Amino acid sequence: MLTVTLLGTGGTQPLPDRALAALAVSVGGGTVLLDCGEGTQTALRRWGVSAYRLTHVLLTHYHGDHILGLPGLLQTLSSLGRTAPLTVTGPAGLEAVAAPMAALAGPLPFAVHWQQAGTEPFAAGPLTVTPFPLEHRVPCCGYALHLPRAGRFDPARAKAAGIPVALWRRLQAGEQVDGFTPDQVLGPPRRGLTVVYATDTRPCPAVAKAAKDADLLCMDATYADDADLDKAKLYGHATCRETGALAAEAGVRRLWLTHYSAAVTDLQPGLAAAQRAYPDAVAGTDGLRLELDFDKEDEPT
Repeated sequence: MLTVTLLGTGGTQPLPDRALAALAVSVGGGTVLLDCGEGTQTALRRWGVSAYRLTHVLLTHYHGDHILGLPGLLQTLSSLGRTAPLTVTGPAGLEAVAAPMAALAGPLPFAVHWQQAGTEPFAAGPLTVTPFPLEHRVPCCGYALHLPRAGRFDPARAKAAGIPVALWRRLQAGEQVDGFTPDQVLGPPRRGLTVVYATDTRPCPAVAKAAKDADLLCMDATYADDADLDKAKLYGHATCRETGALAAEAGVRRLWLTHYSAAVTDLQPGLAAAQRAYPDAVAGTDGLRLELDFDKEDEPT
């Protein structure tokens, strides 16, 4: 139902096997890109994510390692003949960034809608995106992407309402058909799917709240060792241990560590530190992919 691809796991400096920050969430034929650091175009191609199918780009903040891949991506979309609009969302300061980005990309055959993130959820295709504040050195926001799931279809209610069987599937899919509405045949909404992306940031209550019971939290883990904790606090990042502790506090189902310092060449020590608090933590690597589906115990009738 929903595919998550980690395109870049580096912070500040790219390495030969580590592009800078980027994550793709694909569903329903479209893809939302979170951050767009150097190497994102190459990563999209390498890991089989279609740039042409991008509908939204969500920027956490405007440090170069999160945005410098964007002008080239816009140019590539232009060369591919794209005409559909693209929405680029980011925190306060977006207007100042949009102008140089547009100038670098040059004339485009499609509209780019620059949208400043507030606190209200907005739609990105079938996803509901909720921005939330992060604790970094500059205005920065994380994003919770939620794929909702309708309630269970009730055939008894459909029969009692005299709804033809031929219309059941469309009503179950959320359509209004021939005067009948989904609420006539569906129970309360069921648990959907939630992916939370939070980098760059210190561990903070806003992340824990947004990630509560999430299916996947992909979070800043810049420093492998708590020996760098003072540096993490100074620059607005997290250590691997802190990220594991926050994931455990939030009760997430899965945790991916990301945004490693270029000084972190061996991921295992940091992973071990995260796993002391969250045993199932995974050290994110470029190309890591996960397919999420709705809970099987809630299979529709």
